[in-house]
Amino acid sequence: MTTTETTTGTSTDARAERVSRALVRDVALPGGAGILALVTIDNGLDHTKPNTFGPLGIASLHDALTGVRERVAAGEVQAVAVTGKPYYLAAGADLTQIATVTGRDAALQLGRGGHQAYELLHTMGVPTFAFVNGVALGGGLELALNCDYRTVASDVRALALPETGLGLVPGWGGAYVVPRLVGIEKALDVILTRPATNKPFNATQAAEVGLVDVVLDPADFLEESIRWAARVLSGETVVARRDLDDQGTWDAYVAGARQRLDAVVHGSRPAPYRALDLVAAARTASREEAFAAEDEALADLIMSDEMRASVYAFGLVSGGKKPVGAPDRSLAQPVTRVGIVGAGLMAAQIALLFAQRLGVPVVMRDLDEDRVAAGLTAVRSTVERLTSSGRMSPGTAARLVGSIHGTTDITEFASCDLVIEAVTEILDLKKRVFAELEGIVSPTTILATNTSALSVTKMAADLQHPERVVGLHFFNPVAAMPLVEVVQAEHTSAEALATGFAVAAKLRKTAVLVADRPGFVVNRLLVLLLGVIVDAVEHGTPVEVADRALRPLGLPMPPFELFDLVGPAVGLHVLTSLREDLGDRFPRSPGLEKLVADGTRVVLPAPAKGLPKPVDPAIQAVFDGARDGEAAPTPLDEAGVLDSVLTALTVEIGHMLEEGVVARPEQIDLCMILGAGWGFHLGGITPYLDRTGYSERVLGRRLLPDGVANVPA
Repeated sequence: MTTTETTTGTSTDARAERVSRALVRDVALPGGAGILALVTIDNGLDHTKPNTFGPLGIASLHDALTGVRERVAAGEVQAVAVTGKPYYLAAGADLTQIATVTGRDAALQLGRGGHQAYELLHTMGVPTFAFVNGVALGGGLELALNCDYRTVASDVRALALPETGLGLVPGWGGAYVVPRLVGIEKALDVILTRPATNKPFNATQAAEVGLVDVVLDPADFLEESIRWAARVLSGETVVARRDLDDQGTWDAYVAGARQRLDAVVHGSRPAPYRALDLVAAARTASREEAFAAEDEALADLIMSDEMRASVYAFGLVSGGKKPVGAPDRSLAQPVTRVGIVGAGLMAAQIALLFAQRLGVPVVMRDLDEDRVAAGLTAVRSTVERLTSSGRMSPGTAARLVGSIHGTTDITEFASCDLVIEAVTEILDLKKRVFAELEGIVSPTTILATNTSALSVTKMAADLQHPERVVGLHFFNPVAAMPLVEVVQAEHTSAEALATGFAVAAKLRKTAVLVADRPGFVVNRLLVLLLGVIVDAVEHGTPVEVADRALRPLGLPMPPFELFDLVGPAVGLHVLTSLREDLGDRFPRSPGLEKLVADGTRVVLPAPAKGLPKPVDPAIQAVFDGARDGEAAPTPLDEAGVLDSVLTALTVEIGHMLEEGVVARPEQIDLCMILGAGWGFHLGGITPYLDRTGYSERVLGRRLLPDGVANVPA
């Protein structure tokens, strides 16, 4: 197929494609078994630029495999293998190319082009192999799956089909091949569950599941793969394949997956449902029928707003390692010892993260020995869990535990380059902590606060050197949440700010620069959302109605489960402080106050794994009791509650941009994705507000340029 034929009907700009070319060379198989045609995918760039497939790359692969098949027919080639450049087989389709498609016919051609190229591997006429030497995602993994056999290097850490998390489906054979290869139960994990949690397989896990056949040492991976292929050809090595699941088993697992989607996704995005439909049909469909269905699904989804928002979100997260507004990294102070003020839950998590990622000694200090002991116990318990699960070696565990020291003596902070306070969210307490520290630490020590909503400027106001204070707001759980809000107070120096960003990078976190305004980004918006929800309940809306109202957004958890995670007392404290600073846009909640005072449980345990937790029925009585004697309630339905929430969020984002909390709306989206777990299909929040009309109705303008994260109007 010529390049012109491959790109016919597409509106992608081929000149912008980073072409991954298919390069063919002959390799003599051991033992005189003949010739193996080795096809290497290589975009010609260094290891920071992974192989991806656009129309020209697929055309190159199609041409190369067509030529190889002609040689197979002539008896010149006895086996075919595909592999990649160092560190990568391929990271899938080029999302930037996909996002430029403006017509359904062009979208349909993208799917068909991939299928036509990959089908050549299936119909080659001799055994085909994939030597997975590096990352294989999406279309990259599907390239391997369309081969007869697969080897993988033991150091490969990312094999996955992430499409349903990006508003797409596995569109080049994955939805058909995977359930037939690994069984319906495991296939649903590969195609639906892991993309939702962004958990790719490593090499060993992929072999356990059955996605690959053998794990080989990376030192001589290509040579070992060729030798393994020769043993397969000779019959010395036999790879067993599982039987197809019976129809009843297939249908039962599909039905269970659909129930979980309905309970969690609530129809908020089409991609997981389209993928499930493809998997459901894969047992009885022919290969040709299944691939045609993949093409149609892919074409529909490429033209959806959810896919455009997902690509936008993916770009934000991928580019988030280069923070907007960060000072020159050369200004950062070296950090060789870290102090943590406090030994509570967050403090212990922060201490372990610093010891693990920075590899420096950490000292935790609290007021008495019992609190210090509890903090160290929390550290040891976490390390023990990691060790027992095989995620940490005993040697690493011993080093980490040994590097974290507990004390009641504040003078032990004297030799620390960075001290982070993680005490209770009380402004006067934090001010006293900093005042005491200033008389102990060296003049170059950076002081940081993990405050979630309080003013960093006020915390540092009485210090002789307020310029050394910076906010580093971590999210719970600290190890898992990828965001750190780096807070620039009124007097924060460039050196303190640069140190904050440098530390976040070493911790492998995405840092977003935020101004010192109440709640910063994530908590300001999340607490407002929760405040509007409880305000609706205060005014007579049943708790169940309010809790269901946000389902069309497809958020990670319903609002009252989020309350339970945060803790009602913490939520009330932040809501109250934001109301004091920002006014009655943040409503007062007598019901929430009573809930905290009574200690009533918010949600009950989940009825089944993967399903949301139900709200405790006692919650309704608490809110009803708090309303006694007030005016007659005015309940809202689910649509009314959702409208109230989205209107309030739109208003608040307008204020945040006017205040300069962040430089651009994209940073708000990045914070909501990484700090609050909002789905890629929303693009964070601002693309959703644009495409649903809230931005223009409430603010009189769009937040993002037309077409940035949506199908152009």
